[in-house]
Amino acid sequence: MTKSSSFTERNISFDEYKKEIIQDYKTVVLSRECSIIGRREVFLGKGKFGIFGDGKELPQIVLNRFFKNGDFRSGYYRDQTLLMAQGLLSPDNFFAALYAHTDLKYEPMSGGRQMGAHFLTRNINEKGEWLNLMKQKNHSSDVSPTGSQMPRLVGLAYASKIYRKLNIKKSNYFTNDGNEIAWGTIGNASTSEGMFYEAINAAGVLQIPMITSVWDDEYGISVSNELQTTKSSISEVLSGFERTTDKKGFEILSVNGWDYPSLVKTYSKAEKLARINHIPVIIHVKELTQPLGHSSSGSHERYKSSSRLKWEKEYDCILKFKQWILTNNISDNKTLNEIDKEAIKIAKKSKIESWNNYQNPIKAELQKFNGKLSDILKSNPGLTFVSEAKEIINKFESIGYKEIVSVGRSLLADINPNIDESIINLKKIFK
Repeated sequence: MTKSSSFTERNISFDEYKKEIIQDYKTVVLSRECSIIGRREVFLGKGKFGIFGDGKELPQIVLNRFFKNGDFRSGYYRDQTLLMAQGLLSPDNFFAALYAHTDLKYEPMSGGRQMGAHFLTRNINEKGEWLNLMKQKNHSSDVSPTGSQMPRLVGLAYASKIYRKLNIKKSNYFTNDGNEIAWGTIGNASTSEGMFYEAINAAGVLQIPMITSVWDDEYGISVSNELQTTKSSISEVLSGFERTTDKKGFEILSVNGWDYPSLVKTYSKAEKLARINHIPVIIHVKELTQPLGHSSSGSHERYKSSSRLKWEKEYDCILKFKQWILTNNISDNKTLNEIDKEAIKIAKKSKIESWNNYQNPIKAELQKFNGKLSDILKSNPGLTFVSEAKEIINKFESIGYKEIVSVGRSLLADINPNIDESIINLKKIFK
């Protein structure tokens, strides 16, 4: 890898450029550590399911450099690093979503109501009034079905073209003369979906400012590209959509996801084409890895060869980024190692605080529940199964509303509602 010259093109000093690079490094290592700890939390039973953006951190941090206020993203559940880089997702928010915390103060995306790693930004304020979308980075709410982000992506990009063409008055909250880009992200396996091809065809016909990044780690869960994509390459499949000197189409670019300066060059070119000329662009980001596997529901060691796993360790995008920083004297090994350690501390602290924030209201309900059980036992000391249930529920190291309700309901079958009024109250609560 060679040194990027983007700092000279942007007319900033090398010192300023180095600060940007170090900040990028801090973001990618923190994002990775959140993924690592998040997966462990799922295995400990604190989260029901975990799907993370590990292995995709470097291209996302570069994409962020060209994502401007007013732009939109229609993507999917691997894009946590991009949101973190934009200051829209903190480690606290990340873990709150993993625990499905319903308080928007801690989980502002959906209040724990969507699957983890589903991101969005708001278009209206608390009064129902439109926000100025040109002063913020916009994210269309992610959805779980793979490929379904593509039709929405086309609509967002087409809006920019309409605004530029029609010059609609009083639309300054929604457009900057049609100069905004719709950024799409999708995994390589999801490019086999019908909606992907329909969207690509429409975008090519309409000539809209749409940049689609395909994160390609060469697998769709356990299925390799050769078994799901013609020629094992989506950029080769789509070569017929590529523009020529006399026919409009897509600009199709390919780049390795571990190569920082090449990523910068690629995304810089893509942004100019889409933002200025409304030429749609596909960026095939290849040679990515997925070090934690597809999700917390499986292990990639079961289907990847030992040689592939060895290659993935050597070509991990964060490791390659670190090597590039050192080679180009942007920082030293001691400084970067300290950043690594600090990222672990931040992620662990956020995990603990987020878990406590999630548990506190549940523990308050547990305290009320214990009070009800104590009232029953005072009036009816012979109900030993009530005291046993109380002992059981208070032994849980971590507890959710489900466990409280489950224990309450299990008592109803054995309690005679005529024994005591407090038992009737208990029945009303848990029926």
